[in-house]
This record gives sequence, structure tokens and C-alpha cells, in this order.
Amino acid sequence: MAVPKRRTSRSNTRYRRAQWKAVAPDLVPIVIDGRRVLVPRRLIAAYRRGLL
Repeated sequence: MAVPKRRTSRSNTRYRRAQWKAVAPDLVPIVIDGRRVLVPRRLIAAYRRGLL
């Protein structure tokens, strides 16, 4: 496993962590059994096949 050669300062660590942002998945409306459901785009096929 890779090990850093020297310690990262607290300000550099916090600056790096502050740049990371979670992105909410874009929800797409689809109709399943007559109901309108919002699902993530990558799961549309699974919903249509009835897996979820």
C-alpha cells in the first residue's frame, strides 16, 4: 500500500476535503403500472424490467 513520504498540513487537508462534493443523481419521471415514479437515469431499465 502506498504511504505518503511526509505529513500533509492541516490546512492542505481541509482545503482538499472542502473541494469534494456529492452530486445528487438526476431523477427522471417514468410511468410504472399507471404511476408516475421518479428514478435515477441509470436505473430506468431495471425499473422497467421489474427488478426494483
